[in-house]
Amino acid sequence: MEKNYAISGMTCDGCVQGVKSILKNTSGVKEVEVQLAYPQATIDADEDIDLTEINELLQRKGNYTISEKPIENSLPPMPFIKKQVTDIKLSKISLDTYKPLILIVSFIAGVSLLVQYPFQELNFGLWMRHFMAGFFLVFSFFKLLNLKGFASSYKMYDIVAAKWSGWGFIYPFVELTLGIAYLINFNPQITNWVTIVVLGVSSIGVIESNLNQRKIKCACLGDVFNLPMSTVTIIEDLTMVAMAGWMLL
Repeated sequence: MEKNYAISGMTCDGCVQGVKSILKNTSGVKEVEVQLAYPQATIDADEDIDLTEINELLQRKGNYTISEKPIENSLPPMPFIKKQVTDIKLSKISLDTYKPLILIVSFIAGVSLLVQYPFQELNFGLWMRHFMAGFFLVFSFFKLLNLKGFASSYKMYDIVAAKWSGWGFIYPFVELTLGIAYLINFNPQITNWVTIVVLGVSSIGVIESNLNQRKIKCACLGDVFNLPMSTVTIIEDLTMVAMAGWMLL
């Protein structure tokens, strides 16, 4: 028995994959198709599915809600109009959108500076090492809060994770290891080269997504914050690559 459903809360391909994963694992479901346009979900099941139970699972995954909505009672999707409204909204609240990222980076930069208190002789290289340690430790923490959600979003744009989904589950631990390495100043040559390679490769997918103007979620802060992919993500990755290169010199 095949039925169509409406799902609220989905904003990107990562959301689609996360919702689809939950629906596919629901008892009695044989086939599932999920998309951003209505009908967001088409489910082929042996019998009527329990929407209450599924909504509980969806709420744990994110702010998603599934409900029955017959096609004849729904308006056809209007992607062009929606895109215009979204673009206007983003331009007006860009600072609010990136507020979590700005605050986190500012806190890391400030704490990295306070490490050298009482500032008798400021060492820019030392500040940079502590900043990179804090950056990797904090960003890996947010990714590890929902490892599966991060991996699902990350493979939407990363060139390695797109071909091997396991990389999305390993990447946060690579960041965690780099953070610890910078913190204890473990073999700076190796640490900086690994940073250049890892973030350099990661930035390729970010740049491609921006050039193609893909409206997808940035996974830099894991699945905790809904940050859109933009040039901010490119600057973030390439700045870390540049800092690692500077420290090698």
